[in-house]
Amino acid sequence: MASHPSRASRPTWPRRAVVTAGMPYGNKGLHFGHVGGVFVPADCYARFLRDRLGAENVLFVSGTDCYGSPIMEGFRKRVETEGYTGSITDYVRENHDRQASTLADFEISCDLYGGSALEPAVRIHERMTAEVINRLYEQGALEKRSSKQFFDPVAGQFLNGRQVLGRCPIQGCKSEKAYADECDLGHQFEPEELIAPRSALTGEVPELVPVDNLYFTLPAYFGAVKAHVAETASDETVRAVVTKTMEEWLRPAQLYIQVKFRDAFESIRPELPEHSVTESPDGKGSFTVSFPSWEERDAAHEALNRAGVRFRSGKALVPFRITGNISWGVPVPDLAGTQGLTCWVWPESLWAPISFSRTALAREASAPGAAEPARADAAIADFSGATEPMPHPCEHHSASDWRDWWCSEDARVYQFIGQDNIYFYGIAQTALWEALGWGLRQTTIAANYHILYMGKKASSSSKTPPPPARELLDHYTAEQLRAHWLSLGLGEKPVSFSPKAFDLRETGKAADGTPLLARDDKRVIDPVLKEGAMLTGVFNRLARSCFYAVAPKEGDLSSARTGCIPAGVPTTEVISAAEDAIIAFERAMHTFELHHALGICDEYLRAANKRWSDASKRARGEEDPDRADELMTVALRDAFHELRVGTVLMHGIVPAGCELIAEHFAFDEDLFFSWKHIFETLDELSAAAGEVPGEHAVVPLPPRFDFFRKHESQY
Repeated sequence: MASHPSRASRPTWPRRAVVTAGMPYGNKGLHFGHVGGVFVPADCYARFLRDRLGAENVLFVSGTDCYGSPIMEGFRKRVETEGYTGSITDYVRENHDRQASTLADFEISCDLYGGSALEPAVRIHERMTAEVINRLYEQGALEKRSSKQFFDPVAGQFLNGRQVLGRCPIQGCKSEKAYADECDLGHQFEPEELIAPRSALTGEVPELVPVDNLYFTLPAYFGAVKAHVAETASDETVRAVVTKTMEEWLRPAQLYIQVKFRDAFESIRPELPEHSVTESPDGKGSFTVSFPSWEERDAAHEALNRAGVRFRSGKALVPFRITGNISWGVPVPDLAGTQGLTCWVWPESLWAPISFSRTALAREASAPGAAEPARADAAIADFSGATEPMPHPCEHHSASDWRDWWCSEDARVYQFIGQDNIYFYGIAQTALWEALGWGLRQTTIAANYHILYMGKKASSSSKTPPPPARELLDHYTAEQLRAHWLSLGLGEKPVSFSPKAFDLRETGKAADGTPLLARDDKRVIDPVLKEGAMLTGVFNRLARSCFYAVAPKEGDLSSARTGCIPAGVPTTEVISAAEDAIIAFERAMHTFELHHALGICDEYLRAANKRWSDASKRARGEEDPDRADELMTVALRDAFHELRVGTVLMHGIVPAGCELIAEHFAFDEDLFFSWKHIFETLDELSAAAGEVPGEHAVVPLPPRFDFFRKHESQY
């Protein structure tokens, strides 16, 4: 390795950790962006933490976002266009099952992948929602506000959020796909600010009708949010995009008005609340109008609209809507004179991971024959009646009370999300947690930029729509894709995913004169296979070499062929290289630089493979049999040590192949992958397993065995 970090520089870790991976909507299956941009990084991190902290101390939860207008609209369209006869719950369940199946295909190891409207989580999530809203009301953090909702007079009904289409009014946002109060990039705004609204049902311009809802007084927690943002700015584990995006929401309440409307603006300026004007630097574009708060800013809308002055709102803290009147949602308590409301999907999706945590712990504590863990009463009380076994083999986590995971000072929550959701998890959730007063720990956000497709934003309506995640497995193995996605460095910038198997660019002419597509052109290199080549080549070769070289072989009298891992301490060079790789890898994981962690593994395994190749070649070339045996024993001792270290480091990246290697090492997996033993030699690991060093037998490999295979289409 290029540098030599010391053990003294190792980062500190919490006692317990929760990992979450966002929540896909329940109106469709998963596209590659869900899997590659969020779930694979989250799974890699969760698997690493299980090895680093102990599986009993890590809870990895996620699930389907079942409620809200996108689901209602998807269900409506399916009924109208396909004659679907199931209920909306059936519709969501089918999509959830497809999502869960896809995640399993990509080796995603959630302790629970639930559904906010589905068993076993639904009752706990309803209870959690009621607890949160009642608590916010008790804390004086909720208020009833009258806001306007779109009504389609032709259809004769209120429109849910996704049934209204227009353009985003937020300054600087280029989204042309906005809904009633948010755009597809996650920006929130008031319905009356939506540019050029139209009804998705009839195409007509809808009316705005006042309705009452409960709002969280988010601006009242400006100080707490600002303090948290300042704290994240000094935290090396928080990506710059997270802090930068959160800081944008702490600006003054502002409106941006094009210079061409300046005369009209001046004509009604005396009617406006207190404000100040900042001129455009070049006298062109837009000038900025700043107000003391969002209330004065919004009070200016009527006068500006009356004068025909078009404006865009800047990002600022505004009351956060908690409820809505759509039927498909979590029921909320009747408070402040409101009745029959449901929870807006975004607020309840923020505490859904807590609901899923409670569900996983409750199901575990209530399993037949379970040895009841300490403080299990609350978890068992949560249990909703489901009896499915836990999908992860850990029989019991170290604590069954959800507060030990979400509120304890020795615990930490890591949330993997897309960059367009930073407002909700970084701003709204921060204020909500503060307002609740439950001691909830502010979460660590690992936000990724979007994965592009063939160099462009992935869109199902584009000329070359991206394939569903499951279709990728018709051309690549899950581990090839996992390694490639992790290599992209999505924490730093948007990066294109350009699988050759789906590349329809014309790169020339075929022999018969027809267009030659990139996917069929042997001259075009498949970028997805770059990391896979390391797996099927270098990593695979090192593992095979170790196991084959110690296997007894007829006619070969080498003393190394005992079927056991050779005893003894590896060479100083090998010990040093392993330690450098371990410390550098851990540091990269601590700062969520997963692509750097993979790069460290790549460099380490290539160097280890070369050391083995050189050392084994010297041994085979030695004419003195005793000396040849000695050299081969040293080479194998070094290679096995490096293989074991490399396998532990790569475990979260390509779990199936690494667990297969561990199986042939013939150590218990919990012992083999545990970071408690990460710096130990295999002699020490054998001793920890109660065996005599040099007598630990490995599981023999069948002939021509591969730990990492290419996809069958690649042969």
